[in-house]
Amino acid sequence: MLPIFGSRKSLCSGVTRRDLLHIGAAGAFAPLLPDTLRAESEAKNSGSAKAKATIFLFLFGSPPQHETFDPKPEAGAEIQGEMGAIQTSLPGLNIGEGLPQTAKIADRLTVVRSMTHPYPIHCCAYVMTGMPKYGIPLETQPRHRDHWPFMGSVVDYLDTQRSGTRMPAVPRNIGLPWRFCSRGSSSTQAGPYGAFLGNGFDPFWTDFVGDGTTVVPKLTAGQGEKVLDPHAGIKPDGRFQVPGCQLPDDVSSDRLDSRRHLLRQFDNSLSQLKRSGAWTNWNKHQQNAFSLIGSNGVRAALDLQKEPASLRERYGMTLFGQSCLAARRLVEAGARFVTVFWDPFGPHGASVWDTHSNHFPRLKNYLLPVFDQSYSALITDLDDRGLLDETMVLCTSEHGRTPKIRDIEGGGRDHWSRTYSSVFAGGGFARGRVVGRSDAIGGDVAETPISPKDMQATAFHLLGFPNTATVPNQIARPHPIAGDGQVRNELLG
Repeated sequence: MLPIFGSRKSLCSGVTRRDLLHIGAAGAFAPLLPDTLRAESEAKNSGSAKAKATIFLFLFGSPPQHETFDPKPEAGAEIQGEMGAIQTSLPGLNIGEGLPQTAKIADRLTVVRSMTHPYPIHCCAYVMTGMPKYGIPLETQPRHRDHWPFMGSVVDYLDTQRSGTRMPAVPRNIGLPWRFCSRGSSSTQAGPYGAFLGNGFDPFWTDFVGDGTTVVPKLTAGQGEKVLDPHAGIKPDGRFQVPGCQLPDDVSSDRLDSRRHLLRQFDNSLSQLKRSGAWTNWNKHQQNAFSLIGSNGVRAALDLQKEPASLRERYGMTLFGQSCLAARRLVEAGARFVTVFWDPFGPHGASVWDTHSNHFPRLKNYLLPVFDQSYSALITDLDDRGLLDETMVLCTSEHGRTPKIRDIEGGGRDHWSRTYSSVFAGGGFARGRVVGRSDAIGGDVAETPISPKDMQATAFHLLGFPNTATVPNQIARPHPIAGDGQVRNELLG
């Protein structure tokens, strides 16, 4: 290995300038497989692609199905709790009373009331990857070798096979508002990473600069700290930024061009490396970094000041709302897979939906109003711009809530994965459809079980990737992109 010395200042996504010049810094990456390339060829000619892009909304901690998309008003108070149901624009569909704006756009949505899987834990990685089995030890080990790649990473990988070394002006796989679970006191959660594809296929993470303006309801009765959670309110001057994607003060554009020239000379001598799988991922790091430094595409898309104040207010002056608006702008700029994570800020669970206590105050005074405003604005805005039919919006989480509410002050819930709800829209999903049914207490699937893997398989199908497509693991063994998931025609328009 040829060592090249330089500053340790960071560029995009934590890649240092020395890393850009140091072969092997990204680690070992899997080789390309002929069957993957064949699958890509099939995808191009399959005609299945209806979605050009995906916006993935992940509500960490799990919204309760009873208070959102599967209310049980005829069940007892110990099941339905304090909140009732309201009618929607879709005849025959009632949803939770805390979602009045979403009720008005229900005729544009596919509501799934029969999501199910066997893991009532914070199994983010299980829900958003194709991995077949899961366990608690994997939750806090995002780089464990047993993990499979995130949906956005799979899309990025397969698109890279199509385009070769040509880098897009905007990264294909972007995560908002910051690196997953990096602003809370809880441990790092697994899930949205490149896994055996290599960390070159991790999401491109933005960062958010701004203070919260609203004290959110307590997570527990004994919580002493008042949490100014930006998910509940921010000032208009709060902004998203691209960490490290400007030239350092001591590097001129001429100096950068000289380094490019040096790299070209260096790369020409790497015939051995180019024959290995490591080259693809190393080159991706390099091309991504130079592309982002030289392009204003991402920065321009994240500049929400360019939007009318009235539209920003329509989304809600909250971190979740402004993240949804940024996601729409990124998709317009050419991003393929943009994820908005609503994840912990401050004390563990301070911003999540994991309402083991103070359940109803948090839902009524924080979680549901913020989601209702932002989600309905995103769907309406995409539709008004003619983008909804080509932009898939997936909204899901790890699981739902136990059918019976805990009898404590404010109510409480526990984890429940035997049945829960998700909502999908656009990009080829049906408009105005309810799929599946839970039993009378929202505890088990009564009809049409849908797994997270089915969600993934259907989403990949709508993006134009066949169900036979694979990605290679560390030893070049092909893995199906959605695990054992199947395309579910019930969800398609």
